[in-house]
Amino acid sequence: MKHNPSPNFDDRKQSRVKYLIMHYTGMASGGEAIDRLCDPEASVSAHYVVEENGDLYCLVDEEKRAWHAGVSKWEEDDDINDLSIGIEIVNSGHPYPGYESVYKPFPDTQMNTVVKLATEIVERHNIEPCYVLGHSDVAWRRKIDPGELFDWRMLADKGIGLYPGNIVSSTEDLPDRTKFFENLKLFGYDLAEHNDEQNLLIGAFQRHYRPSKFDGNLDQETFLTLEQLLNKKTSL
Repeated sequence: MKHNPSPNFDDRKQSRVKYLIMHYTGMASGGEAIDRLCDPEASVSAHYVVEENGDLYCLVDEEKRAWHAGVSKWEEDDDINDLSIGIEIVNSGHPYPGYESVYKPFPDTQMNTVVKLATEIVERHNIEPCYVLGHSDVAWRRKIDPGELFDWRMLADKGIGLYPGNIVSSTEDLPDRTKFFENLKLFGYDLAEHNDEQNLLIGAFQRHYRPSKFDGNLDQETFLTLEQLLNKKTSL
């Protein structure tokens, strides 16, 4: 592990680390991302950066509060930075206006480092699987990283995070939309305030837990996926 200290941190208000939050850098290179995360004027940072070749950089000590989650919420926690460790994974990410990129899979070498690091963090802080999340989960209105190509299933197989097993939909009936959003809240998501946000929220859930189709439409498979995950969370 290499140390590249960032000045962008402050003291935690609480000593407990409850969450592990995964991000992608969304920049052209790892060096460019590290420069930004260490730029005082940018006012952003993360505890760790994992390069595509598997190199690991520590930017902020774990006992300090890094500035990676921004405006975010999970369950009743609305200061995720204060309660979390943030890992930035080098990936150019999805394109957006003014930034052209090709979102691509995360290399095995990189993911091996992510797994090793995440395992150590989870064990060190006793982080429950249901609190290993993506930026797109805790800040779904603004963020879509680490995205649908991130291998959440593989991490869950290694004991890091929750992921559903096979879902078999036995009916084509329309799912209970009210019940689905009640379950989303129980699972931890910050609910949509307006109807026009609901598909965005459904898509955020699908992007993490049903990435084969994340169109924001509530189907029976999505409904059953959430039910299974909620059962797993409540049985922890």
